[in-house]
Amino acid sequence: MIEVSRCSKSRIEQVDFNQLTFGKNFTDHMFCCTYDQGQWHNPRIIPYAPLTLDPGAKVFHYGQAVFEGMKAFKDDTGSVFLFRPDQNIARFNKSAERLAIPEFPEDLFLEALKMLVNIDRDWVKSGHGHALYIRPFVFASENGIAASPSARYEFMIVLSPVTAYYSEKLKVLIADHYSRAADGGVGFAKAAGNYAAQFYPTNLAREKGYHQVIWTDASSHEFLEEAGTMNVFFRVGDTLITAPTNDRILDGVTRKSIIELARELHLDVAIRKFSVTELLEAYHSGDLKEIFGSGTAATISAVSAFGHKENLYMLPEVSDCYADRLKHALQDIQYNLGKDPFGWRLKI
Repeated sequence: MIEVSRCSKSRIEQVDFNQLTFGKNFTDHMFCCTYDQGQWHNPRIIPYAPLTLDPGAKVFHYGQAVFEGMKAFKDDTGSVFLFRPDQNIARFNKSAERLAIPEFPEDLFLEALKMLVNIDRDWVKSGHGHALYIRPFVFASENGIAASPSARYEFMIVLSPVTAYYSEKLKVLIADHYSRAADGGVGFAKAAGNYAAQFYPTNLAREKGYHQVIWTDASSHEFLEEAGTMNVFFRVGDTLITAPTNDRILDGVTRKSIIELARELHLDVAIRKFSVTELLEAYHSGDLKEIFGSGTAATISAVSAFGHKENLYMLPEVSDCYADRLKHALQDIQYNLGKDPFGWRLKI
């Protein structure tokens, strides 16, 4: 049973929903649940507020923390929908297992999502591009700096109204030195430290005028794997190519959805390794038509140019843009503007 304590006064009137900075505004409530003595207990929805943590909390010292990214959408009638929450819940627990964090009960996870979003449903705005970003996360809260898994954890869900993550096409730099993840590591997990580790090389790329980095495999820097915080797709001729998931590559929910949508639209999809050499050959032959990233925050973000070594390669404008077709098809499902043949929408 989830205990609910509502805030005395909403902060929604303080927010300009037409001038949102991604992830800076949060709704009135949050979900919390505590793990200790071998079980999860005290599930509750309370007013959004700062936390108090001991400086010895293990999350600060050993980085035991994972998170997820999800969205809720509102259609023109005021109905609110989650998008494939079962996939995010399963991936959350897979990530938790890899970091020796106890899994969170799936039924309680989904119940908490639905209750919290419903309580703060006024923060979900209708209209193209508007959404409520949902951030479930868990962290080690036991006090103690012994190098061992925590015996206590806090699981939380916070909500943030958002608009488009990227408002322009991206310039990306192909990594040839730094790595996002390595074989046998935690690259497939939504571990907080994965993102901290890529900030520095991304900053270096931005100093050169790029928005993001396309990550390559750690051993040879030859095979293209992810784009910044997104999965990445390459269109060569009429074939859409994306790397297979492994223990270095995040199993993106948007990525999986795009693959299924592309096949539904009778587009040719190849899930295989794709090398920098192949990319450059396709560019010089004129066969490289598009590059785009996919993720919950960005949905689909088109790439206008990529850099490799000291060279910049501008991509052409194409009339039959796959990125646009797939983005429209995906958002029609998310915003309840069209049929959902896959059963991905979950009405709140």
